[in-house]
Amino acid sequence: MPPLRIKRYLITGLLTFIPLWVTWLVFKFVLGMLAGIGAPLVSALTSALSLVAPRAATALNNGWLTSIVALLITLAALYSIGWLTNRVIGQRLLHAFDGVLARIPVVQTIYGGTKKLMAVLQQKPSGMQRVVLVDFPRRGMKVVGFVTRVMVEEGSGQEMAAVYIPTTPNPTGGYLEIVPVNELTPTDWTMDQAMAFIISGGAVAPDTLPSAPALPRQSSSAADEQPEDHA
Repeated sequence: MPPLRIKRYLITGLLTFIPLWVTWLVFKFVLGMLAGIGAPLVSALTSALSLVAPRAATALNNGWLTSIVALLITLAALYSIGWLTNRVIGQRLLHAFDGVLARIPVVQTIYGGTKKLMAVLQQKPSGMQRVVLVDFPRRGMKVVGFVTRVMVEEGSGQEMAAVYIPTTPNPTGGYLEIVPVNELTPTDWTMDQAMAFIISGGAVAPDTLPSAPALPRQSSSAADEQPEDHA
């Protein structure tokens, strides 16, 4: 019937549009962030051009053209930084730059912590998988997390893992949970597979999930013992 056909076509169109819309939102966020980094350079370039070539400065002052030029400048700068970092002189400059930032208390905390996080996510931790499943926000509900560090709890000696839990579809925000290692569910996923799972809202996922580890059962003998009343 026509009403049912219209409803079916609308639903089909919506399901077709949503992946494109989510992809556009992610790219818009990333590209907008990169363009925002290069925007001050474009503004300085426009101001300099206005002195010698007013027409070119006016054309460059267009909104979309400014964003494109800012994005290209940022990409070129990132490529240059990557190329320079792989050279000996670049590593020395980066080490000197790190030394300067290390003397600024607040900046050193933010920069140093972010740099350590990026370095940690690029390598596999010793003795366990990087990508795990965690019970969050309650037991029985699973989320994908990235193990960033393993610590030992004082007194009990229990191993505790710092797990970063990203949000969907923007993985740059999230939560930090400290979870006992024996409560983590290890996976054989790579970082790319985990990120694809998160960004796609679970649409890009394997057919099976690893089973949760069996938690040690507490002895019921002590719990069953009832205190005796003495008259």
